[in-house]
Amino acid sequence: MAQIKFGTDGWRAVIAEDFTFANLDRVSQATADYWKAHPVPGVGNTVVVGYDRRFLSDEFAARVTEVMGGNGFKVILTSIPTPTPAVSFAVKANRGIGGVMITASHNPPAFNGFKLKAHYGGSAEPAICAAVEALLDQSPVTAVKLADARAAGRVIVKDITPGYYTAIKKLVDFPLIKKSKLRFCHEALYGVGAGCFDTLLKGTTCKVSTINAAHDPNFGGINPEPIEKNYGNSQAFLRKHPHDICLVTDGDADRVGAMDGRGGYLTTHNLICLLLNHFIENRRAKGRVIKALTTTSMVDKICSAHGLELVETGVGFKYIAAEMLKGNVMLGFEESGGIGYPGHVPERDGILSGLMLLELLATERKPVGKLLANLERLYGPHRYARIDAHFPLEKRAALMEFCKRNPPAKLLRSPLAAVMSYDGVKFVAKDGSWLMVRGSGTEPIIRIYAEAKSDADARKLLQQGVQLTKQV
Repeated sequence: MAQIKFGTDGWRAVIAEDFTFANLDRVSQATADYWKAHPVPGVGNTVVVGYDRRFLSDEFAARVTEVMGGNGFKVILTSIPTPTPAVSFAVKANRGIGGVMITASHNPPAFNGFKLKAHYGGSAEPAICAAVEALLDQSPVTAVKLADARAAGRVIVKDITPGYYTAIKKLVDFPLIKKSKLRFCHEALYGVGAGCFDTLLKGTTCKVSTINAAHDPNFGGINPEPIEKNYGNSQAFLRKHPHDICLVTDGDADRVGAMDGRGGYLTTHNLICLLLNHFIENRRAKGRVIKALTTTSMVDKICSAHGLELVETGVGFKYIAAEMLKGNVMLGFEESGGIGYPGHVPERDGILSGLMLLELLATERKPVGKLLANLERLYGPHRYARIDAHFPLEKRAALMEFCKRNPPAKLLRSPLAAVMSYDGVKFVAKDGSWLMVRGSGTEPIIRIYAEAKSDADARKLLQQGVQLTKQV
């Protein structure tokens, strides 16, 4: 039987190879066993099950529902492909014990996955995932036919997005957005985010254009990941039809990317800094700022300038969610485009991020390019780069140990100031530039990240990182 291992956000595998109905039964039963053994005070026994637009996702979700129903849980099964943050919100709104989202997020079309949500409406913490793994194959799979469970009232099939839309509209200044006359473009990358903003902004003065909204399990031949190489169609559209901004969501709409109104690429770091500055300057927000290690150091400078506490976590939104659960958080975010907001579930939310961007532009009434230029004037240029290289899993531990014990004396022209080694190894120079080497959660891949004052310097740092990988 295939090994089922939870990575940074759930279990993912190739459909019909390891992601099969039989293996889905195993992980569903282990999850049900965990929830039965760990009841949460004040929480019922409802499980929310959702799914994305991938091949067989609806049938996989139905099978998870049958196992949960067979184990005595009440189940809310989404009636349509649904954004992950809507599933997370429904867990909390219905006082559920947890949720399952069938999605492989941004992975290639051949993959599918199983995202596990805890009762608080966010990604299950690492300890929960480890406990579920430990329960695999410990008890036989118990299931009930979906039709029988529905007839008995144990399963409700419904669209959960209306309640989610109502909730996120309350988290922004929607009256301001409603009268703003902004032109908002959404690149859906063929994912479940398609149509969300058409619904949210219906009846407002905003003009909404949704690109690549078709339901295509092959995602138009790309991976539904919010990175520039997947933006060709939308960049061409925006050059012909300018908008104020374009938001990009991944396959399950929990992560974001962006372009300016004419197709110019905005990094996730640009987006994060724009929203952080908006929360500080325009919303007058207070609280801790949570960022993953691989996020731009402009965040550090913004927090320092405003006397805000900054907490750095390992890579994976589950670590950010754990900090958000402690309270007093202004924003939580990661390099890959996951952003979590106060007053909401401790979950990254691409749809809410789109509304927050509209609120920002409606407040500032300036082009996004000018807003970014102002941030660079205040905090200096920050240029980010990353490469992924194949690297044997059996050598990874030796590489990390070598990097910890043999840090470089300097990065480019600046002396080394700090070494962090709780998730990979990160070297930080006195001038704020940094280099990080980190293994993928489950693949034989080394990720090398860098940030410097120029693109050329960032690329040089990446090469320095490549040289480190050749030392073992």
